[in-house]
Amino acid sequence: MKKAEIGLIGLAVMGENLVMNMESKGCTVAVYNRSMDKVLRFVNGRGKGKRIIGCKSLSELVEALKRPRRVMLMIRAGEAVDGMLEQLIPLLEPGDILIDGGNSYFKDTIRREKELREKGLFYIGTGVSGGEEGALNGPCLMPGGNREAWEAVEPIFTAISAKVDGETPCCSWIGESGAGHFVKMVHNGIEYGDMELICEAYQLMRDGLGMDNEAIYETFARWNKTELNSYLMEITQDIMNYRDENGEVVVEKILDVAGQKGTGKWTIEASLEESVPVTLISEAVFARCLAAMKQERIKASSVYQKKYGRIQENAEEFVEAIRKGLYASKIVSYAQGYALMRGAAEHYGWKLDYGNIALIWRGGCIIRSKFLGKIKEAYDRDADLPNLILDPYFKSAISDCLKSWRKVVAASVMCGIPLPAMSAALSWFDSYTCEMLPANLLQAQRDYFGAHTYERVDRPRGEVFHTNWTGRSGTTAAGTYSI
Repeated sequence: MKKAEIGLIGLAVMGENLVMNMESKGCTVAVYNRSMDKVLRFVNGRGKGKRIIGCKSLSELVEALKRPRRVMLMIRAGEAVDGMLEQLIPLLEPGDILIDGGNSYFKDTIRREKELREKGLFYIGTGVSGGEEGALNGPCLMPGGNREAWEAVEPIFTAISAKVDGETPCCSWIGESGAGHFVKMVHNGIEYGDMELICEAYQLMRDGLGMDNEAIYETFARWNKTELNSYLMEITQDIMNYRDENGEVVVEKILDVAGQKGTGKWTIEASLEESVPVTLISEAVFARCLAAMKQERIKASSVYQKKYGRIQENAEEFVEAIRKGLYASKIVSYAQGYALMRGAAEHYGWKLDYGNIALIWRGGCIIRSKFLGKIKEAYDRDADLPNLILDPYFKSAISDCLKSWRKVVAASVMCGIPLPAMSAALSWFDSYTCEMLPANLLQAQRDYFGAHTYERVDRPRGEVFHTNWTGRSGTTAAGTYSI
């Protein structure tokens, strides 16, 4: 029997579609699932007559593979991955390659790569984005981990990935250790931000301007032909235009309770560890948490009986202001995400190619957009760019949008329409571009109650001082440290 180039474990939607993708590119693929029924259904259904080998056990899967063996896991992140590795490792030989294509936490990938390296096995943590359609027709792939193994998997990954500008693959080596899964995590954090911003624009038009569904659909369709052109904008216009068998708009019937799987939360946790504020992404995550509190919101709304005020502006002009506010906020979302990647790269010693990351995000993935080409150009101009908003192109874009951005946030406050992500983006921008923040008072407060010391504007950085504010606390200061 012909040996398979790669094995895949986990035949849920993403796993099945990746196998179909690999097979369509000339690969023979061995497959296994904990539930044998799924294997049989797949090989006798979608996979019938194709170069797909159904396996009844892990040992049978391993035996079906060419050396060095390449095994890709498409299973639930967390304990399930560790459990599968425990079963697989005794069946493998030094030089074999394990690939985790799930949404694993990057610190788990760091740990697993180290443990497997010590056993002579290669481990690659690969971010996979694009959903079920992307998995089948071409996802964005973000591999990281053991660099020595990349040569053995690169031909398959390049073949199955999405392509832009003709044949440029949306797949590239990201970096050592957990870099691939970290970049995928940030991708998902930005995705949270993009989705929330679009939803806020939708609520502004619906509740602030009183626009009907047809008008909102036409607006999103028009915006998708501007700088906001993206996959998320495209699917939003499709959703707004979708009607059920009774001709009624489906989106208006959907309960306003949103789910999440954890990558947004991990992004916030990483931002705290790296001391890099991702305020817009954080608010997007918390917006989903608030949405989930449906019963409490119903009760609170009855207590306050708040009514949205209508925005007293020319509707056409205000819709354009919303577009500009959305675009400026989107720039901030990516600026925060890239700043977080930069902080982590310094922490973990990764050599991330920021322009290349933007390039591979241009196809296959959920946040793919026209806008990413400008990010690639920004890092081509300056590979050491401290923050995206300092690039000349994005400086010009934000400057053009700033007045509208402020107008939209101010109007939403006066009308009682929540804009958690868009207003957080504006607040971050104002803080980041403010030479003198009130942290001088904050540090004085810390020194007053805890003798935490402070630096002075008229003395060199690094010199610390303490004031006996009450005349009773003495001159002893606490040690200085920063988290």
